[in-house]
Amino acid sequence: MHESKKVVPMPELVELVAEYRRQGKRVVHCHGVFDLLHIGHIRYFRQAAAMGDVLVVTVSPDQHVDKGPHRPAFNQALRAEAVASQDAVSHAAVNLWPTAEETLRALRPDVYVKGSDFKSVESDPTGKLQREAEVCKELGIELRLTQDIVFSSTNLINRFLSSFDDDVQEFLDVFRSRYSIADIEWILEQMSKLTVTVVGDAILDDYQFCSPLGASSKEPVLVFTHEGGDLFAGGSLAVANHLANFVGRVHLFTVLGEKDSHEEFIRASLRENVVPHFAYQANAPTIRKRRYIEGYSMAKLLEIYHMDSSGLEETRDAAFREALAAQAASTDLTVAADFGHGAISPACRSVLSAGPFLAVNTQANAGNRGFHTISCYERCDFISLAEPELRLDARDNASGVSILAERVQKRTGASLLAVTRGKKGSYVLTADGVDVLVPAFVDKIVDRIGSGDAFFSIASLAAKLGVQPDVLAFLGNVAGCIAVGIVGNKKAIDRATVLKHVTSLLK
Repeated sequence: MHESKKVVPMPELVELVAEYRRQGKRVVHCHGVFDLLHIGHIRYFRQAAAMGDVLVVTVSPDQHVDKGPHRPAFNQALRAEAVASQDAVSHAAVNLWPTAEETLRALRPDVYVKGSDFKSVESDPTGKLQREAEVCKELGIELRLTQDIVFSSTNLINRFLSSFDDDVQEFLDVFRSRYSIADIEWILEQMSKLTVTVVGDAILDDYQFCSPLGASSKEPVLVFTHEGGDLFAGGSLAVANHLANFVGRVHLFTVLGEKDSHEEFIRASLRENVVPHFAYQANAPTIRKRRYIEGYSMAKLLEIYHMDSSGLEETRDAAFREALAAQAASTDLTVAADFGHGAISPACRSVLSAGPFLAVNTQANAGNRGFHTISCYERCDFISLAEPELRLDARDNASGVSILAERVQKRTGASLLAVTRGKKGSYVLTADGVDVLVPAFVDKIVDRIGSGDAFFSIASLAAKLGVQPDVLAFLGNVAGCIAVGIVGNKKAIDRATVLKHVTSLLK
């Protein structure tokens, strides 16, 4: 059978498998990305085919390939065609779901086979194979693991088909010579032992999606149709969720409004290991930033702030500061996600500056621009700023980033200072004057909102652990790369996804 006829839609594959089983044939199922078919895949298919009468293979759809930036190298149609070209394969289909769990439920094969890169069910750090094994047990499907030589599509693509430009490739070649995937895994494991206090503004990111109709016939007004909306937990809430996926416990100190508090939504949005400590601002709403967005391009059209940035009245702020100081003293580090909207008062900043290890990000935005910079902190251990925020603090749009970073570092006593520079990557300066520039690994941007928070979160943990500056910037850039592929703060970055990206870059 020609390979083009062997590739079928998923619903048809379900019917074919059911028919084969009615005929008494033993159906074997393989599933994977198969991005750049190689000899390891070919042997895998041959071994799997020998376990039954019919071999069917499902291919991960493009949107659910989590191998890292610039992947897949080949689209789902080409990958399915390559799989179907193998004589051992009877049928191939592009999967409809993110993982194989629902696929197994739909196909119900007799045998499910995984390749030689898995030594055991427990060896998959992502947990996907464990969940697939549970489905197999539930449905009575035999789970088998093949044993043969192991090749890596990722390694082959990185060596011969890299889509990165020369500067990025050169950095990765040098980085691979210094650090292994195991080194990064060890750092992530050390992060899991930390406890963190987070303080900052609670922000609700309100996305309203619309599409343009045109200009009004009566007034000079652009008209859009509303297509729906989403509400995300942003600001310090997002930072707490990012951190919670890497550490043991997070204590979150933030301020909600007594009016329109959205407290139920906020509590439901926080990870299980985030312990919230809420203060309440009288006669104010919880901060909500409503963005009107053209749904196809994700272009931001208009932004409206619902907030009162005057902060807590003194009695409540004093109680907030006292509780924060006590908690911070018992955790490994304090992370201040300071958006300048009143949750962290000047008195609170003084308390933080006098406390233990302090990581700070002061964000410039339309609600505070020109009034809120890193200069409001007397002391920091780690600072993360976007380049425009660094320049705003210095009132200098001409000098080099390294010169401005050194001034801030000397003034605050920070042992590490990171500057995110968008498509240029990130810059890190140590107290000893060692500086590194690490390129960005992004190939596709869905939404920039929250990428700086993701960088700041994982970089803060790396700073506390005292890792090398190039490793700190590398991990921060990986986190930022993941975040720009997510709409708003719909999903927090997590250890498994970071490790997948790291593996895709370093193999």
